[in-house]
Amino acid sequence: MNTSVKRTFPLFREQDSAAIVNARIGPDVDPRTRYIAETVVRHLHAAVKEIGPTHEEWLAAIKFLTDTGNMCTDWRQEFILLSDVLGVSMLVDAINHRRPGQATENTILGPFFVEGVGLSPHGTNICKDGKGEPLVVRASVHDTDGNPIEGAVIDVWQTNDDGFYDVQQKQIQPEGNLRGKFVSDADGVFWFKSVKPRDYPIPDDGPVGKLLRKLGRHPNRAAHIHFLIQATGYDTVITHIFAPDCPYLAEDTVFGVKESLIGNFVRQSDPEEAKSLGFEIPFWSVHWNFVLNKTIFHSNDRK
Repeated sequence: MNTSVKRTFPLFREQDSAAIVNARIGPDVDPRTRYIAETVVRHLHAAVKEIGPTHEEWLAAIKFLTDTGNMCTDWRQEFILLSDVLGVSMLVDAINHRRPGQATENTILGPFFVEGVGLSPHGTNICKDGKGEPLVVRASVHDTDGNPIEGAVIDVWQTNDDGFYDVQQKQIQPEGNLRGKFVSDADGVFWFKSVKPRDYPIPDDGPVGKLLRKLGRHPNRAAHIHFLIQATGYDTVITHIFAPDCPYLAEDTVFGVKESLIGNFVRQSDPEEAKSLGFEIPFWSVHWNFVLNKTIFHSNDRK
């Protein structure tokens, strides 16, 4: 004989809509899933009640999400782009990377990181297409106590002077253009040659671009170089160095700029230094110190 008790639920009412929907969640659902689902439903219903959309507006919203999904490919993740321009990607990243004040702050990884880039010796010029203003980057990796970290592995990537990553222009840019991977020495130091980063627009030919235009926003990212730093026993850092003279610092379309990540790019005209680097004058230089926090293992205290 079936002794299970049939659950009964209240019928739908506008006043209690979120509670009525959440009551349908099964009794054996794990607590974290329940908490997330209940919170999303509660806030979604509150937003709908505040907005009071027409049927036409709601169908337009569904069509926008459908178009966003249809735009996704292996190299084009339109939903990530949507998350980025709404500031959600940066918020999730900030929540998950709360570090001591002296540790280097995170920012978003972006869609154009490539696994498996080969190691390069210090001083390598990662610019293979010869475009842009020459730049030398001299950097170091330390812990929060100021001790150098030897053997840190640093991935570097950026757009070319036309504003595209190499993977966006296969057969146009040289393979691996403006990508490099370096290992810090006993003093925590590494350095390489590149070009001064420039601003560029995110792909705006899809639904997210239409949304930005409707909101009176531009699609431009502030000029930056990407860095991913990994070292055994330390938190991985995913970050940028931003050029201080970029006009989009205060309005980076994905909200990626943090004040601590704005570099001091210096225009250089010393002919001897230029000669030693194989540069013409003038050229640019930037010095940077990445500070890593030691990995701390702790229990998950989320709801």
